[in-house]
Formats: sequence, C-alpha cells, structure tokens
Amino acid sequence: MHDHAPGASVSRKLIVSSSATFAFVLVELSVGILANSLALIGDALHNFTDTLALLLALFAVRLERRPANAVKSYGYQRAGVVAAFVNAGTLAAFTVFIFIEAIARLRVPKPVNAQWMLFTAIIAVALNAGITAWLRREGRSDLNIHSAVLHMLGDAFSSAGIIVASILIRTTGMAFWDPAMSMVIGVLILWSSWGVFHEALNLLLEGTPSGIDPMSVTRSLAAIDGVYGVHHLHIWALGASRAALSCHLMVGDIPVKTTGSLLDRVNHMLEHDYRIVHSTIQFEFANCDENDPYCVPYSESAHFE
Repeated sequence: MHDHAPGASVSRKLIVSSSATFAFVLVELSVGILANSLALIGDALHNFTDTLALLLALFAVRLERRPANAVKSYGYQRAGVVAAFVNAGTLAAFTVFIFIEAIARLRVPKPVNAQWMLFTAIIAVALNAGITAWLRREGRSDLNIHSAVLHMLGDAFSSAGIIVASILIRTTGMAFWDPAMSMVIGVLILWSSWGVFHEALNLLLEGTPSGIDPMSVTRSLAAIDGVYGVHHLHIWALGASRAALSCHLMVGDIPVKTTGSLLDRVNHMLEHDYRIVHSTIQFEFANCDENDPYCVPYSESAHFE
C-alpha cells in the first residue's frame, strides 16, 4: 500500500526543512555565543523550536493518515490540532525567556560582534523565508502545517530584526540595540502565534471552526425546500480542515422514502457552501415548534424532488 501523493509530498518537505533548520541551529548558536549576541542566541533557540515544530508537524501528518479503528472511530485526524496547540505554546514559552534575558541585558549591556550578527542573520532570513514559501500552500488548508509555517515566518522576521540591530550597533556603537531588538522580536512572535493557539484551543474544546457561522448554517438549512425547522445544531472539527455537523431537521408528516433526495441536497449544500464534509442528520417527522424562528407552517402541497 502506497502513500497518496499529497501526504507523501508534505512529509518529504517537512523532513528536508527540519534537517536544514537543525543544521543551521548549530551554526547560529555557535556564532551567537562567540559574538556574545543575545539576539542570535535567542534566534537560534527560536530556530530550534522551529525544528521541533516541523518534526511535530511531520509526526502529526503521519499520524493523521492512520485509518480509523474500533477505539478511534474518527481516526487520528485531530493529531494535527494537538500539534498546532503544542507548537503555539512552545513559542509563547520561548518568548517569556527572551523577555527576561533582554531586560537583564538592558540593565547591564554587553558588547557584541555586530559583523557576525549581520552575516549569520542574512543566511537565517534566506533559510526561513525559503522554507516558509515552500510550505505555504500546504499551510493554507492544514492548521498543523500552518502553525509550523508561522514558526518559520516568525523566525524570518526575527532574523530581519537582527540585521537591523547589527547595523544600528555598528552605526551607533551601542550594544543596547541587541536586547531591544530581541524584545521586538518577542512581541512579533507572540502576535503571530496567538491566532493559531486560539484556534487550536477552540477546536480541542469542540468549538465551531473559524470561518463558519452557525446562524448562517441554520438559515441555509431552513431555506432548503422541505425543511421546516432546525434543532440541536452542533458544528465542530474532526481535524484541522475537516468540519463536522449534526442536527435535527423538521420535515413534517411525510413518507420516509422521500427523505433520500432531501438528505442529498442538504449534504451538497453543507459541503459546497461551508466545506462541512461530515454530517449526521436526524429527521423529525413532525411540525416544528411555532416559537422556532426558522420554522414555517407545513403545507400538504410541499413536494420533494
């Protein structure tokens, strides 16, 4: 049995990206220690979390592809959401460390080698920007890959900040710019990771995926010919890009055999309009409550295709 192309392709990209990033971590950390640059050391640690993020994303991609079984009836699709949550959390923890160290250096500045900072940061920008662009397409549809891409994009901005700091240090002769830029980088990292952290936490708590409005879904269901009310609507996510829905639909006193075509129309609308790929629909063969805002009177003239 062979892996399907998209999964195998993203796995190869993640393996190459994590290997290249880890190799650069060793180089940048060594240069940061020799140059006595907190910004470079911090960026090296950030790159190391990038490596972990890419490896975690790879693990989640492999795990998501495992088939469902009696214990995991939905399979392992939510592994990517867990990976995204962990990745965002590590970014936040890393940023706290950088802030603490930067504050200490602002109080007692230490000399740094601006030239080494500049050369190393230029290489880092090229590496991180290249990996970000390489994984960007996969990141658009997968929260797990998106979180790893944010790691790389955040580090590209960090490295760009180091370039600015090294130029300022060489121009002004003030080592102050090294910890100051580290704090700016920390703020950017927090800003970039918050969205992923919030969405991953929302999905883990069975919240409605971002981009789907439950009221809009309810109105769309109620607008389908033959549906007279919508109850007990729940929308959640099986995985980072696989929304699911369950609900009760009021269809009046009609023969069971007429519900087949109605169910097809409901599922087509959900997938086409809201990208909801898994639905569980329960029909209620009675008129809906008159207090239901999406209820319309049942008519014997109603027909089903």
